[in-house]
Amino acid sequence: MKRVDRERELNEARTSLVNFAEKYNRMLAPGFPHASPKALQRFQSSYPRLFKDDDSWSIDKHRKRFMDWYASHYNKD
Repeated sequence: MKRVDRERELNEARTSLVNFAEKYNRMLAPGFPHASPKALQRFQSSYPRLFKDDDSWSIDKHRKRFMDWYASHYNKD
């Protein structure tokens, strides 16, 4: 019988921008800038192909890409 990986399920789950921001900010290491809805909307506008099917977010699909992008854009908030 296959075990259920609860953490993996949560990371792959599709969610709203606001819920993504909350989860993303909770998972951050100290010293990293927190995501704001405004920054997430700018990221979404910059990478429309990541959202071509719908406008939902997932930690698994968007966290790393947003973190890389945000490192060079967070001073503009």
